[in-house]
Amino acid sequence: MNTTHQILFWVATAGVVYIFAGYPVLITVLAKLFPRSPQVEGEVLPFSILITACNEEATLKNKLDNIFASKMSEKIVEVLVASDGSTDRTCEIVRLYNDSRVQLHHFNERRGKPAMLNDVVPQCQSEIVVLMDVRQMLSHDALVNLVQNFNDETIGVVSGELVFREDEGKTTASQGVGFYWKYEKFIRKNESLFASVPGATGAFYGIRKNLFQPIPEQTLLDDVQIPMQAVVQKKRCIFEPRAVIYDTPSQSTQQESIRKRRTIAGAAQLILMNPSWLLLWKNPIWMQYLSHKVARIFSPLLLIIVAVTNLLLWQSQFYRTLLILQILFYLAAILGWVFQKMGKRSRLLGPFLMFLSLNITTLFALWDAARGKFRVTWQRSSTSK
Repeated sequence: MNTTHQILFWVATAGVVYIFAGYPVLITVLAKLFPRSPQVEGEVLPFSILITACNEEATLKNKLDNIFASKMSEKIVEVLVASDGSTDRTCEIVRLYNDSRVQLHHFNERRGKPAMLNDVVPQCQSEIVVLMDVRQMLSHDALVNLVQNFNDETIGVVSGELVFREDEGKTTASQGVGFYWKYEKFIRKNESLFASVPGATGAFYGIRKNLFQPIPEQTLLDDVQIPMQAVVQKKRCIFEPRAVIYDTPSQSTQQESIRKRRTIAGAAQLILMNPSWLLLWKNPIWMQYLSHKVARIFSPLLLIIVAVTNLLLWQSQFYRTLLILQILFYLAAILGWVFQKMGKRSRLLGPFLMFLSLNITTLFALWDAARGKFRVTWQRSSTSK
């Protein structure tokens, strides 16, 4: 057998195992050994809310009602709605809303969420600013649970938790998305307990205003760029599982692929925009950032190496067995795709389908990044996280 092929096979296999299993185990152990729970005693601080919106007439009124029905809504100083070139009734809904704390910041030109944040965050009156999207609905105590963490001076960013409505996950694809999101939240929870999370839930997170720095307007992932800027300033970014918002999972692999392709391209973009984050002495959460945000970008390349070298080593009974296991794994993913096309739901096949579609999407996202194809203005989809 070719020794080079064996080395490549095992190195690539080790990389895949570390990315998807080894790192989650490692961060869990570290969180158990060195936990850092937030010190949240004290009054809930007053806070501002900033909502970025583009043509959200269908859901904006419900979102504003949802916000003011929340526990301790009297602590809300203002709700600023930044309209990114809306052409429907979005602006009218804000102007007519029956609470003087709701204010409109309308921009005629559509420039994308980063530009909205750069323009409006500095205008917020409170030192705590909660950023959110329109579609997702808050649980009754989500705001108070999120903001109370800012009583701990070491914390600069707090991320909420996105929960999918189980009764609406009716397809194999949505089952896979739900499984993946639970897996992702498990990692974030332990990263948060150990030190910091390298990113936040984009639909709902809070930041100290004095930590906010303008971000490049072409940024795809403000929910990673902004938290990481706070972390580099020696503040923690934590995950608050009690600050719950509700959403509906993507019902098709196509919907999820569009969202994930943009997310992965954004992760590659962040490496290009912030190369210093790759340096141990520049990044306080260097291990988490590389393991969680960077390594995953290269997982499909590792999987290709594993498959190709395994084929080249087929003459060995041991490697033939491993090849058969690989084939069965991908057949399960393909069967999940067939179930999806037939409109059937399978909890068992959902994770296999999600894994395969995620890695195929990652390849397309890498191609987008290589060509510098970064679209900042978002398109309406069924899931955002």
